[in-house]
Amino acid sequence: MYDLIKNYLLTSLFALTVLSGCAPNSNEKKKPNVIFILADDLGYETIGVNGGESYETPEIDQMANEGMRFEHCYAQPLCTPSRVKLMTGIYNVRNYVSFGLLHTSQTSFGHLFRKNGYRTCVAGKWQLGKKPDGPYNAGFDHHCLWQFQEGRTDSTGRDTRYAKPVLEIDGELTNFSNGEYGPEIVSDYGIDFIEKSHKEGKPFLLYYPMMLTHCPFTATPSSPEWETDDTTAYTYKGKASYFDDMVSETDRIVGKINSKLKELGIEDNTLVIFTGDNGTDQPIVSIMNGKQVAGGKWLSTDAGTRVPLIVKWPNVISKSECNDLIDFCDFFPTICEAASIPVPDSLDIDGRSFYPQLKGEKGQARKWVYNWFSRSGESRKARVFARNHRYKLYTTGEFYEIPKDREEKHALNIDTVNKAIRGEYEMLKEVLDYYEGRRLDKIPGSSEK
Repeated sequence: MYDLIKNYLLTSLFALTVLSGCAPNSNEKKKPNVIFILADDLGYETIGVNGGESYETPEIDQMANEGMRFEHCYAQPLCTPSRVKLMTGIYNVRNYVSFGLLHTSQTSFGHLFRKNGYRTCVAGKWQLGKKPDGPYNAGFDHHCLWQFQEGRTDSTGRDTRYAKPVLEIDGELTNFSNGEYGPEIVSDYGIDFIEKSHKEGKPFLLYYPMMLTHCPFTATPSSPEWETDDTTAYTYKGKASYFDDMVSETDRIVGKINSKLKELGIEDNTLVIFTGDNGTDQPIVSIMNGKQVAGGKWLSTDAGTRVPLIVKWPNVISKSECNDLIDFCDFFPTICEAASIPVPDSLDIDGRSFYPQLKGEKGQARKWVYNWFSRSGESRKARVFARNHRYKLYTTGEFYEIPKDREEKHALNIDTVNKAIRGEYEMLKEVLDYYEGRRLDKIPGSSEK
């Protein structure tokens, strides 16, 4: 009788397990995948859903229709400073040494994801050091990179990122010369990484710092001049008229990645972030909400630092807009929290997670963002400011009301403003004063140049 009852209970338990669709480890939360797409030199004003009227961006717009669009995301005015900031979660004042370098002492989000069982990959533009083991030592097991150990141009002076690309793929240098397009090869590598990770049942982190839409503005495979006009690759800027096609390619590739997630059935378990590393390059002029916006790369104005930010994660993020301030150092703790990866206190990062906002919660919105920008890493050349939605204060004392003066041509006189505005000034000054003495405090043994 005891054996009959025991067998009955075991059979019933098995039946309940099958009916509920649960495996023995069903209580274990499945780790989400993370894809971080970083467009190069693509400002806020270029995206249709942001009010941009000059270019067609249906795939990126669709991401916003399915996820969350942010109004106030701020990067550095230039590529490497932005990359160091977002990868480490730390302000440039504390760990930026020089252009084209991520100091080997720094911990990136790649390190934490790899340590926590993720397959990690970086594909696209590197420009963070030329040591052969650089990507691996930065936390990435796989890579397909342009401008890694090789320079920006070949021996003839031709830029090698678009037509006839020169890429380093998992340590091997490859020269392509049969009509291939650099961004297509890189994105295909990223998709192959996604497919392999899924097949192996492993969670993955794909960091995709795109080569597009950086100059030289040159023909794409969708341009009539593709493979017939190579002259633009021999100049730094190229032809601005090709920028339109380059934005279209950027949008198409974003759509290709999202379509692959749907095809594999992993869209609901994948957090996808799309943003830009700094403002649009000069001399590009775009139309947003009926007004001209000149590209502001290199500038500390909105045109140089305000970038698009759209985040999608079906069944976690609802279609919405967020007006909170987002600083580039905030991505590090955000994706870690989304993946339930703890950030060690010893890292002492500056970023603040906005994962609660992604889930529709209030979170702890920032009251300010901070920007220390020096291409060379020399403090004497740094342009430094703190800002909130309305006011912006530089260490030089320049104080602006941004919504009324986005080009920063009319500084406010602090001696004549009212008490409320004075309070905003004092709050921003406290931020500047706090970070002023923290130059390179996260680089062991470093000293100011």
